[in-house]
Amino acid sequence: MPVAQLSLPLVDTSRRAGSGPRVLTTSVWYPAAPGGPFPLVVFAHGYNVTPAPYAGLLQSWARAGYVVAAPTFPLTNPGAPGGPNEDDVVNQPADVRFVIDRLLAADAQPGPLAGLINPQRIGVAGHSDGGITAAAVAYNTCCRDPRISAAIVMAGAEIGVPGGSYFPPGSAPMLAVQGDADRSNNPQNSRHLYDADGGGPKYLLDLPGASHGGPFMGGGPDAEVVQQATIDFLDRYLKTGTAGQLLHDASVPGVASILAPVGQS
Repeated sequence: MPVAQLSLPLVDTSRRAGSGPRVLTTSVWYPAAPGGPFPLVVFAHGYNVTPAPYAGLLQSWARAGYVVAAPTFPLTNPGAPGGPNEDDVVNQPADVRFVIDRLLAADAQPGPLAGLINPQRIGVAGHSDGGITAAAVAYNTCCRDPRISAAIVMAGAEIGVPGGSYFPPGSAPMLAVQGDADRSNNPQNSRHLYDADGGGPKYLLDLPGASHGGPFMGGGPDAEVVQQATIDFLDRYLKTGTAGQLLHDASVPGVASILAPVGQS
C-alpha cells in the first residue's frame, strides 16, 4: 500500500515544557490509497532520539493500513533546550493523549487526514522511555486513556507515578517486546509487565541476543520479526486478524519466541 507523510506542528498551550508550552511536532505516515477509515497508532520515541530512526518500522505499519503519528517530545529529544531531560518522561503520557485528541480533530476537519481515522480503533506503541510512556498511557490509572484498544511496549517498563497503579480491569491487549542482550533496559522489566498484566490478552515477544535498539531501529532478522509481529498484533486487536498469525510469525528458531497464556485467543 502506498504511504504519504506529513508533519503537524502541534502545541499544547495548557501545559509547560520548561519556559514555554509543550511543542509536539508530529510526523504522520498514512495510507495513500482507498480503504479507510484506518486505525490510528501513536508512537512514542526513546530518550535522546527522535522518531526518525524508527521510520522503517513506522512506515511498515502505515503500509499495512494504519495512520501512524509519532510526536517529538519536547524535553527528551536531542535538540531539547539545554539537552534532553529524562525526568520529563512522566509528562509524556499526557502528550500522547493530546496527540490523539489533535489527530481526531484533524480527521473531522478539511485536510489530508479528513475522514481517514477510525476513532474506535486506536493503539499506542513506544520504545525504551517511549515504551514506558506507552505502558503508562495504556495501563496506569494515573494517566490511562480509555480510547486505547491495544498497546505495544518495546523494551519498556513500569514507571513510578504517585497515585497510579497498573493494569486495572478492562486493560487493553498488550504486546511486550524485549531483546535478552539489552544493556539499557533490564529484560526482567518487560517480563514484569507481562506477569503483572492480569487483565486482557497479553504477549511477550523474546528476541535472543538482541540489543536495546537494533530490533526497532535497525535491520536484520530480529527487526523483520518485530515488524511482522507488531503488524499481526495490531491487525488482531485493531482490525480482524487472528492470534494464530501472530504466534506463527513471532516464532522463528534462533531469532524470536513468543509467550502467551494457554488458550488465549
